[in-house]
Amino acid sequence: MNDEMNLQSENNTYKYFVPLVFNNEGKRYFFSTNDAELMPGDKVVVETVRGYELGVISDRPKEMSDYSAKFDLRPILYRASEEDYEQYLSNLELAEESLAFTEREVDRLGLEMNLISGEYTLDRAKFIVTYLADHRVDFRELLRTMASQLKTRIELRQIGTRDKAKMIGGIGICGLPLCCTTWMNEFDGISINRAKNQMLALNIPKISGHCGKLVCCLAFEDDYYTEAKKQMPRPNQALTYNGDEFRVNSINVISKTIVITNSDARITLSLEDYNNALKSGAIKTGNRK
Repeated sequence: MNDEMNLQSENNTYKYFVPLVFNNEGKRYFFSTNDAELMPGDKVVVETVRGYELGVISDRPKEMSDYSAKFDLRPILYRASEEDYEQYLSNLELAEESLAFTEREVDRLGLEMNLISGEYTLDRAKFIVTYLADHRVDFRELLRTMASQLKTRIELRQIGTRDKAKMIGGIGICGLPLCCTTWMNEFDGISINRAKNQMLALNIPKISGHCGKLVCCLAFEDDYYTEAKKQMPRPNQALTYNGDEFRVNSINVISKTIVITNSDARITLSLEDYNNALKSGAIKTGNRK
């Protein structure tokens, strides 16, 4: 209760909230503000967990009363000046040079690290490097050489393949931008059992995402399939239909249809027709294997 009261008190000091994007990435992050005149494309300076950053407004401010998430909002500090934007562009160039230096040091030290990106905070107080690695890396010597050369704080951040896909972005098999890039914050483990539960063909390349792991959307509909299948017969279940013996060949949760077959016939029934036949006695289920 106290946390909720503190959150409401903090947010009540600002009238609006507004989404920002960083480094032209698709995901939006929300910040609080009292500036109702902010427009999409406006550049602002904010302080994040990484440090001071330049972000771009992606939508008009909305009333704080419409904010429903349970996360406190950091405020927008001020509109970015021309000097701030020039510093941002200069940081991008410097980050490329610093990342190239880091890559040379990684090779010299023989470290098994795949560097993904390097970024400076707006005030250059920190240089943040993200990398992929299969195992834990002892980068103490690397840190010493980087700090000596770059003259700033260094943060080496190990990420997974899902995080890499989130940073790079792309288009999913649905034709839309990747969920991890646009709105997802956490990655749950995706088991092959979810694909089986949704009766998908176990063609791993087709049900894998850009990261090489099973697509996250397998988790989005899994509960629906679990509940919907409770209302349908099991595949291969034996039954009689109008006195003839059949087996359930397949079920389709989306279209809510059931296919029953025997050596002479193949019949497709809607779930409604199947339930009505059960009630009337036209269908009788059995346990014969």
